[in-house]
Formats: sequence, structure tokens, C-alpha cells
Amino acid sequence: MAGTALPFRDGTEVMMAGPGVCYYGEWVPPRCCPATWARRCTTGAALHVREGRCMTLSVRSRQVLIAHSYFLQYDAKQLARMRPYPPLATLLAAAYLRQRGHQVTLFDAMLADGVQAFTDRLDRERPAIVGILEDNFNFLTKMCTVRMRDAALEMIRVAKVRGCRVAVNGSDATDRSETYLTAGADAVIVGEAEHAFADLVTRWQQDPTADLADIPGLRLRDPTGGAIRTTPPRAFLDDLDSLPYPALDLVDVAQYRSAWQGAHGRLSWNVVTSRGCPYRCNWCAKPSFGTRYAQRTPAHVAEELARLRDTVHPDHVWFADDIFGLTAPWIIAFAEAVAARGVRVPFMIQSRVNLMKPAVVAALAKSGCEEVWLGVESGSQQILDAMDKGTRVEQVRSATRALRTAGIRVGWFLQLGYLGEEWDDILRTRDLVRAERPDEIGVSVSYPLPGTPFYDTVRAQLGAKQNWDDTGDLAMMFRGTYSTQFYRHIRNLLHDEVETGADPADVPALDARWDALARREPASRSRSDQAALP
Repeated sequence: MAGTALPFRDGTEVMMAGPGVCYYGEWVPPRCCPATWARRCTTGAALHVREGRCMTLSVRSRQVLIAHSYFLQYDAKQLARMRPYPPLATLLAAAYLRQRGHQVTLFDAMLADGVQAFTDRLDRERPAIVGILEDNFNFLTKMCTVRMRDAALEMIRVAKVRGCRVAVNGSDATDRSETYLTAGADAVIVGEAEHAFADLVTRWQQDPTADLADIPGLRLRDPTGGAIRTTPPRAFLDDLDSLPYPALDLVDVAQYRSAWQGAHGRLSWNVVTSRGCPYRCNWCAKPSFGTRYAQRTPAHVAEELARLRDTVHPDHVWFADDIFGLTAPWIIAFAEAVAARGVRVPFMIQSRVNLMKPAVVAALAKSGCEEVWLGVESGSQQILDAMDKGTRVEQVRSATRALRTAGIRVGWFLQLGYLGEEWDDILRTRDLVRAERPDEIGVSVSYPLPGTPFYDTVRAQLGAKQNWDDTGDLAMMFRGTYSTQFYRHIRNLLHDEVETGADPADVPALDARWDALARREPASRSRSDQAALP
């Protein structure tokens, strides 16, 4: 039988190369096959006996299984918030693969029960190639938590046990390529995934054992010495309109609708209009899209909104860009395109305080903007300057007031624990919150991620724990001014300032809590002989 082409019921022909499993050119020996008799498999393959050995032949699907590893079930904080979004970057890669002529299926981890669901999908579909391509537009994925890394590594392992070729892409895989390659990944895609993964699929379908060194944008395990080798860099994609729209038909829209309606009474969906961020805050990691800024045209985005209206019917849209629009001309043109297509829908964006000029705010309101999240970080100008933030506290005030006047809700991202932050800096942040009264805040502590000047500065202070376990962790992993627990108290009190402080009658009680924290402040300072205190 070896070397013989065998036809199957679906018309596929594969080569019998010896005991094991053959899938389009590569022969994988069986782990255990004691049978000494022949029978017909459900796919039409047969078990063949030769010289007392079971010669097992099974064919794998030509479909490519694309997946991601963000399981909402594994993140208690986000599960309670219940704001799930489909994996946009993953769906763009799936759509591009289809454009290149490949058959694609999706395993969407977001609302799945866990890794076992992925294992079950592998066993049903028997793909030869798996791409674990994270949603690099979702800030939750970019947080590189340990729990989601563990899920990704387990997904790699179960796929490799089943003989799949596996490629991975994402912020954590870029930062820790050796970890992912050691788990069994055949290739780590660095940067944007669409073109690189399509090139990998084409190569592997031609020859699963082919050398990949000439495919740009990869990290690979050297087969001879075990070291990691990096192929030449792949140029960023600048013409974003050339990409197909996300493969929405692969998503269980009804499942998302049920989750959103049950928690919030409406369905929100995600769209992205750009890639990258040209600003250089020294703590912000950009492993996937870099510091360049590429945009789709406003008309192209409006067309996607029209398609969503006709298929998904969202009640709200989250534009997942790091910075939406960036310039006044683009945002004004977007408002005009939305009006021309009749696709106005309430939406939320992320932006910067220095970009909230009067013409921008007016165009946002005209196009349906309901909420803007601003990277405020701190009420202390000294800390903003240390971060290389490039903003002024006065701009926080003017941006917040302009948005509120236009009827747009305002959210602030705040960051505690940056190098050099003292108690007076924290009080300045509190006072700014009290004075400007944002509608909502998100509070974190400084998080050193590889590839940033901030990480390089504190790297020597990092211990064994270098990533948060989940998004609710908020652990100090370098030697900040105060202990993790003290920062958690500050976080809780800042949230209470927003949620209850609008009533002047609540201020004395809040002041008393701040005074109590001030008394604990000296004892809560970090010791110089350890990286961080619990």
C-alpha cells in the first residue's frame, strides 16, 4: 500500500506512506493501533493490515480552523460585566483566507465553555491547519493575562497531539515567542496576521514539512539547534480598504445578542477603522500594529455599518481603534458619510484629550457618538510628563466639558502607580475627578509590558510574576511607591467618587475615607528590598 494513491468517497486522493495518518503530504505515525483486522471508517478510509501491522489511513479536512484564546469564562471581572465582542482581527484573517481561495471555519472562544470545546471541534472537523489568531484590536487580549496564555498554550498542545500544523499570532505570542514555540506552535506570526497566515496556509497545503524561512514576519524554531530564528520583517499593510469585510457569517450572532440583551438590553458590535497609534506614551505596548497610523476611508467604514445594519442589526457600535479618527478632516468626512448612507447608530470610541477640538466634537455628535473614553491617566502634570503622554491637565478639563456640552458621555482611563507618583499626585487625580465628574472611569495600575521604555526601566525589579492572572488582578509587579493592596483601596475610592460623589452630602464621608487612607499611607509604602508588596 505504501506510495499508493487511494480515492475517498468525497473524491479526495491521498498517499499511503506507511502506518499512521496521512494528510495532504505529511505522514504522522499512530500513537497506538493494535488492530490486526480491516474495517471501513466513516470518512471512507480503511484500516489496512500489512505484515501484521495496522496500516491506518485517514484523511484530514482541507478546511482551515481559525481560533482565538480569549474565553470570557476564564475572566471573572469581564464575565460579570458581560460585554462580549466577536474576535474582529480573527474574522478579518478568516475573510482574507477566503479571498485567497481557502476554506475556513471559526472556533470563537469568547462565549465558549472552555478549551474542551476547542478540543471537541478539532475532533469533529479534523483540520490539518489551525491558526490561533488573537483579536489584536481588543484591549483585553492585549493585556496578556496568564489565564488566557494558559488557554492558548493548551489549545496548541491539543491541536499538535492531533497532528495539526499550528500558527499563532497576538501580543503575548510576540512577547513570549519561545513559550509558544515550546508548547508546540510551528510558527509565531509577528505583527499583522492576514497575509502571513495566508502564506503559511498555502505553503503547508502544498507541503506540510516545507521550510518557512522565506515567509516574512515569522518566528520559528530552528530544526537543527533548537534556537529561535526570525524571518525578514513583513511590511505593514497601509491600504486597509483592500481587505475584505470581516467574515461575520462565521459568528453566532444570536448567542452574542442573547448575552448582550440579557445584561444590557441591547446588542453592541465592534468595528475598527484604523491600525496603530502615532503617539509614544512610554508604557504603551504596540507589538501588532506599531506606531504608524493607517486608516480606512470614511466611505468604506460607512459601508460596513450599512452591512451590519442589514445583517447583524446592532443597537450600538464600539469602534475598537486605539484612537478613533485622529484628525478633524477624517472625522468630519466620516460624519458626512454616515449621513449620506443613513447609517447613524449610537457608538463609543477611544481618543485623547488633545484631539477633542470643537469641530471634532461637533462631528462626533452629528455622526451618533454616545460615549468617548479618554486616556487621562493622572491629574498630576508631573506624572503625565514622566509618561511622555503629551497632554496637559487643562486639556482634560476642556475635552470633558466640550463632550458633555455636546451630550456625549465621558469615560476616563486612569493609571495609578507610575514611577515617581506620590500621595500628592494621587490627590491631584482625585481632585480632578471631583471637579470634572466623568460619567465613568476605568482604573488600573502601571503594567510593564515588553517592548516599552517603561518595561526597560523597571525590568530589573520584576520577579516571577510578570503578567496579571486576569483583568481584575491589578497587582504591582515592580517597585512602585505603594503596595498592591493600597492601590486597590485607592481604586475603589476613586470609583466611589464617580458613583456617589455627585451628591454634596456624600463628600464628608468620602473625605473621611481619604483621611483614613492618608493615615495608612506611610505604612503602605513599598520596601526597597523587594519588587512589590501584596
